[in-house]
Amino acid sequence: MPGRSNGWWISPAIPTIANAVLAVLWGFSALGGWGDAAFCGDADQHDPGCGDDFGFTVRLSVPFAVLAAVIGVAAWALPRVRHNPARLDALLTVGAFLWVLAEGVLFIGGYIAKP
Repeated sequence: MPGRSNGWWISPAIPTIANAVLAVLWGFSALGGWGDAAFCGDADQHDPGCGDDFGFTVRLSVPFAVLAAVIGVAAWALPRVRHNPARLDALLTVGAFLWVLAEGVLFIGGYIAKP
């Protein structure tokens, strides 16, 4: 394929979709209440102390999520990156790893906050 020295070609749609799915998962977990409900309980059994601790965990994961979003958008917005398959692959991969890191912070923080 043009621009790929090793002959491999994976559509950039695959890592783009992976980044979008990871972003939605982080959004539902951090902002949509999934994480809080999973670690701190639902409505009548909700532990407020755990909720506060999980809120702190969400704030810790936000920089990773913002950086992942910026990298994903920049990968497609910058023509110099978009037209270079190796750069595009690298940035989309880094973005996906940052989404996983943001989710990992939520998961580990949720277990620490869990009563």
